[in-house]
Amino acid sequence: MELLDRYLQAVSKYLPWKRQADIIAELRANLESQLDEQQAELGRTMTSTEAEAWIRQLGSPVHMAAHYQPQQYLIGPAVFPVYKYVLRLACAWAAVVYLLVSAINLVVGSATVQPAALGSALLNLPFVLIQVAAWVTLIFAAIEFTAAHFPEKCPSIAGFHAKWSPSDLPPLERRTLSGGTRRSYALALTEAAFGFLVLGWLLLVPQNPYLMFGPGVAFLHASPYLLAPIWMTVYWWIVALNAVQLGWRCLDLLRGSWQRPSQYQHVIVKTMGLVPLVIAANVHDRMYILLKRPDVDLQAYGATLNQTNQGIHSAMLILCVIVSAQLAWAIAQAILDIARNRAASK
Repeated sequence: MELLDRYLQAVSKYLPWKRQADIIAELRANLESQLDEQQAELGRTMTSTEAEAWIRQLGSPVHMAAHYQPQQYLIGPAVFPVYKYVLRLACAWAAVVYLLVSAINLVVGSATVQPAALGSALLNLPFVLIQVAAWVTLIFAAIEFTAAHFPEKCPSIAGFHAKWSPSDLPPLERRTLSGGTRRSYALALTEAAFGFLVLGWLLLVPQNPYLMFGPGVAFLHASPYLLAPIWMTVYWWIVALNAVQLGWRCLDLLRGSWQRPSQYQHVIVKTMGLVPLVIAANVHDRMYILLKRPDVDLQAYGATLNQTNQGIHSAMLILCVIVSAQLAWAIAQAILDIARNRAASK
């Protein structure tokens, strides 16, 4: 029954991710057994109205998930799933904002980033998250205390989801990205945090090239070569691509859709990734590396320079073909999924 699948999908969002699969499997077996008994008594398959009434009497997904949560003393089981969801969301956004502000401060504060300052900023992150968690816990503990001791002044927490309707359940999430399995919240949060670190690192590279080239910076300064302006165009496209990916990851965390990223996002990211490659492959005169003093060094290094630029151009063409093939495959998969979804809905 699709309605049951949608209900279990909603329940799973409030379960501990480590035990999520086992709990859903157990709950599915129990509910399918109850459904078979109900339909055996009726002697027929339930109508959509009867199915909605049966799902409604099971309780909201939040309350169903609360039965599988560890016993809580500070925050009751009716509030705990909401508390857990808000806590994860608040910690995610706190980490995002803190890392972004820290990166801006490091860039604005000095011309070069000091390793000690960078390490100090990262070491302070756990303390920031602890403070956020403490405030969220305190707020929900106050809500629980007020509801338990002053019910006449606070609506019953147990009735918070009493008006829920099975028709409001979100549709089934389709398998995306070539049937990939759902990601855990911890993985999605880690990707978002790492995305902020990568974006901050990219923004620091122009003023601190050693962050990308390491000791090779000394070779670049001493060599007769320099990078052509085209690389700055490619660089800003890469920064934009990382910013878009990071924004989507944060939005997925905010919406609670981190388990399976949208396939449309995958297609758009592939398209954006192809743009700088096409720009680089069509650069004027295929000049990716230039000479610092062409009037002096052209005779000595001209042949090597031409070979290097030709090699880079060939590599860009190959990358364009590979990424184009990946993009075509992603578009074909998206079209196929749309066709399957339409066929399934008929």
